[in-house]
Amino acid sequence: MGEKIKKAIGVEGDFKSAILPMINYSYTNMFIGGAGYIISMYFTIFLTDVVNISLRQASTVVMIATIWDAVTDPVMGMVTDRTRSKYGKHRRYLLWGIPLLLVSYSLLWNSYGINGKENPTGAMVYFILVYMLYKTAFTVISVPHTAMLPELAPEYNLRTQYNSVGYLFNSAGMVPAFGIVVLILGLCGSGDDLTSASKKPFLIIGIILSVFFSAAVFMTFKTTREQSSLDIKNEPLDIKYVLREYVLVFKNRSFRQYFFMSLAYQFSTGFYNNSKVYYIKYLANQYNKYALFNAIAGVAEAGAFPLNYALTMKYGKKKCGNLVTPLMIAGLAIGLIMQHGGGKASLIWVLLMLLSMILYPFGMSGLGFVSTNIFPDLTDVDELITGRRREGVIATFSTLIKKSISGVMAAMVGFTLQGFGLVTGDTVSQYEKTTGEIFAQSENAILGVRICVAVIPIISAIISLYLLKKFKMTGDDHTMIRAAVATKHKYGSVTLTNEEIERCELISGQKYENTWLGQNNNPLEEHGLDKNEDGKYIILIEKENEKKQLEEANANK
Repeated sequence: MGEKIKKAIGVEGDFKSAILPMINYSYTNMFIGGAGYIISMYFTIFLTDVVNISLRQASTVVMIATIWDAVTDPVMGMVTDRTRSKYGKHRRYLLWGIPLLLVSYSLLWNSYGINGKENPTGAMVYFILVYMLYKTAFTVISVPHTAMLPELAPEYNLRTQYNSVGYLFNSAGMVPAFGIVVLILGLCGSGDDLTSASKKPFLIIGIILSVFFSAAVFMTFKTTREQSSLDIKNEPLDIKYVLREYVLVFKNRSFRQYFFMSLAYQFSTGFYNNSKVYYIKYLANQYNKYALFNAIAGVAEAGAFPLNYALTMKYGKKKCGNLVTPLMIAGLAIGLIMQHGGGKASLIWVLLMLLSMILYPFGMSGLGFVSTNIFPDLTDVDELITGRRREGVIATFSTLIKKSISGVMAAMVGFTLQGFGLVTGDTVSQYEKTTGEIFAQSENAILGVRICVAVIPIISAIISLYLLKKFKMTGDDHTMIRAAVATKHKYGSVTLTNEEIERCELISGQKYENTWLGQNNNPLEEHGLDKNEDGKYIILIEKENEKKQLEEANANK
């Protein structure tokens, strides 16, 4: 059965050499996926309805911490790229981030008696500092983990396989974490609504999840291995060097195409995620089904994985995004017509909400899968231009801008909803307890929710889909670039055909002679690229490794 599964997903080799390294690397995805999932579902409403700070204050907490996260990412990326260690550039930072994670995630769900109504400024400042601490822990762990992938999985399709296993481990973190939250809230009587009385269950949740996520990160540290980085040579670190490093990133056309496509995608998912809980609770009046909706959404997103994977492996990394994104847009469009008011939701609106919870995550997963799979390939295009491996710089330049915008975006959602008059917190719960009726938001408040949960996400998703169609690099292009880079590293020069040069220029956005690859350090010799009997490029270093392994196997016999 194991062999059949490996054949179905295109993995060669035995379990120990092929599958186990993917599993070992992906343990940390349980933290990255699970912790972020719980925060996206509960943290903002925890601040507004449990701690009782205003939407503007809650949005300010998220904005400042997210911008801090964006600023620290490039620092961490440059640190990892310059790390010289016999254990590799990235792995040991996972271990160092675990104590920060244990402390910060548990503090994130505990206000220590600070009441947002009595001391709103104190509560806001406390959560800003705690959320910044958590974002620091996330950076120390996630940046090295992401930057490690191109080294562990150098091949085009192998990276898709690693990311696919990582995707499954995201779910392996999300599902039990969500189950823990729902179970504890239910046992403590907060399953149907969140009020200021829900502080104790969230304290328990924070402690349990911090241990769970830390254990996952430790497993990656314990079981993953990297090559020594003692041989890397670092230039002197100064402001001029830092600026030059990041200017070089944006000269990469493929990076620019990826960046703006993923930025539009982030706008779509960011506005939706930051307003979804208010959409369900105050527009649709269906918060008693919040756990059910999120469970269905999780199943729908996971259910899209086999299709996304199959399309990617057969047709390339763009196909699944092109095909399933319209379903995402259809799911968002339901937010434009969802009923509102003071009465209980009728069956037709419950069914429509269920439909949106299936269509949106299923369609959203396509663009997400594309973005995740394209990203590691950008480091190879960057190496074509610079001649260096700069995984950390590539990763964190993107996150610097996108996370800064994400922080501002979170604030925009909160300020928009409150500006349109959305009422949250104990004001709503006290009204409902006193009157026995569901609190009816104003028409303006409902309009604000629709703008944040549907209008802006739909426009952004359409833009992202359009930009995806502009992305040019294929699997053959990527293999050609890796083969050319390997040849240049070995001989000091590489000889490409006119067609290969044109593809390099189209993908990099640079004149070939202005790139590191086009600078001939050995003009008296020609070193072209070889292809196998199937017409696929042969990567020199991989050919030499195969020869070495064959010689070792023969020697052992």
